[in-house]
Amino acid sequence: MNTMEKSAPLNGESSTQSSGSAPNLPILYSFRRCPYAMRARMAVSYAGLKVELREIELKNKPSTMLELSSKGTVPILVLPDGQLIEESLDIMLWALSKNDPEDWRQIEAAANQKESAANMADLIAFNDGEFKYWLDKYKYADRHPEHMPEYYRTQALSFLSRLEELLSQNDFLLGNSISLADIAIMPFIRQFASVDSNWFEQINYPLLQQWLNIFLTSNLFSRIMQKYKPWQTQDAPTVF
Repeated sequence: MNTMEKSAPLNGESSTQSSGSAPNLPILYSFRRCPYAMRARMAVSYAGLKVELREIELKNKPSTMLELSSKGTVPILVLPDGQLIEESLDIMLWALSKNDPEDWRQIEAAANQKESAANMADLIAFNDGEFKYWLDKYKYADRHPEHMPEYYRTQALSFLSRLEELLSQNDFLLGNSISLADIAIMPFIRQFASVDSNWFEQINYPLLQQWLNIFLTSNLFSRIMQKYKPWQTQDAPTVF
């Protein structure tokens, strides 16, 4: 894997700024460390779109957000016409429908678009389903005392093995260019790795470790991980 060459699409100019007003911009409720919110912000930033960013505190969610969406989780995107997009993957697809310069959806790159879309959907669904289930138990093992943390970690390893195998065939998960699957999955692998970073650095998944590092050291990830103070009603809008 050529790290320098393949990381180039992630290293564009920053598009984050502060502003006194944000007329007619979509509003994105987000939480910096949430992997779902991370992938939504990555897609929005990559697409070069502007939104009004509202960073929240999970323990003190703003009433305006809760009035909009009863699920009370981030990310939530409110479009200027009042339409809500309440799932991170849908926010990503909305952003990519506006602008997808490197073909993350693989519409142009895939020889068999139906097969590519099915593979992408299957991989993301497994990540968001079974892998996330074991990741949560591993990360919050103190809340699940039925087993030791190592047990939950072991259950998650089958997915990591699957990703390592995919990366042995291509530079990225579904080919030699970045796809929606890479961006949708990366924040969860990051979260898994951070539970015990020393252990993760020593396991025999060199391609997965290198793949993760490409994203963690990219300008794209750096700018979507900038810190913002929690939003309050009286605050001037922050344009992201």
